[in-house]
Amino acid sequence: MIKLNEVSKIYETKHRQGWFHSEKRSVSAVKSLSMTIASGEIVGLLGLNGAGKTTTIRMLSTLLEPTSGSIEVDGVSMATNRQVIQQKVNMIAGGERMLYWRLTGRENLQYFGKLYGLKRSQIEREAEALLREVGLTDAADQPVEQYSKGMKQRLQIARGLINDPMYLFLDEPTLGLDAPIARQLRSTVRKLALEKGKGILLTSHYLQEVEELCDRVYVLNQGELLLCDTPERIVQQVAGTQTAHLDVTGWSEQLRPLLAEQLAAREYPAALVSADSVGINTLRSDEPYRISVQTPSADRLITELLPWTTLHGLHITGFASEKPNLEDAIILLSEGKKS
Repeated sequence: MIKLNEVSKIYETKHRQGWFHSEKRSVSAVKSLSMTIASGEIVGLLGLNGAGKTTTIRMLSTLLEPTSGSIEVDGVSMATNRQVIQQKVNMIAGGERMLYWRLTGRENLQYFGKLYGLKRSQIEREAEALLREVGLTDAADQPVEQYSKGMKQRLQIARGLINDPMYLFLDEPTLGLDAPIARQLRSTVRKLALEKGKGILLTSHYLQEVEELCDRVYVLNQGELLLCDTPERIVQQVAGTQTAHLDVTGWSEQLRPLLAEQLAAREYPAALVSADSVGINTLRSDEPYRISVQTPSADRLITELLPWTTLHGLHITGFASEKPNLEDAIILLSEGKKS
């Protein structure tokens, strides 16, 4: 397990004042952050503006030293055993960074294998296996500059696995990729966690991707931890309310207070939002109406309302559940709102 214990990072910057004088200023990028990443777990790291995600990943990757606090990897302190930890971690970035374009795919893996101190026979064995695993065997000896975006990103994954790390930090791994290739990479990430037991930290602007993959999510705001929970619970806690829609015929305004009374009797909150015609002639009894109700559980409410609609002679022509997602929750947090 990786453990961050009250980790902070303060940058010292200089601001020029006139021609000959400058003033030192301190900027807190990360403030007393505690988090864990267990083996076989996919953890999301999301942030609002100036969140400190990049700084956090750089500290975990041993590229930056914390100003205060401690980082441990499998009980080993980063402060005193940096080289040992470097063998246990690796980073995969999105876009087309962290590769040498004039080298072939195989040469890239050989180069990074040497940086990790692997023996030549081990590098050749691992490179061949990884190229096969990411589907680049046929293109192994082509220069990377001839690769497509998807091929480059698959090579990024192979490069990130060359030292067989226990922990992977994925920074926007599907950035700029077509949907089918992004789906394939998500499948690979899931396989690395579930089948190979690797602990994974994922940052992504594609919140559906985070919602799909992550067991837990940390949300940072200006370097401070705002929330940590499962994606589902964060959505429920922040965005909360769902909306149940029932399309019916046979509606009359006399039913509105009866429906409100029925909703008030629920053991969980349910409030009528509207019951409006979706047709043209509001005087006809067979005109379709949409009943919309806000509730924590839209699917459950729809099921429980079916007997009531039958009792009052309503004919259901359709129903739908409108549920908030992680993107809705992050937007609300960025606006300082909470349902």
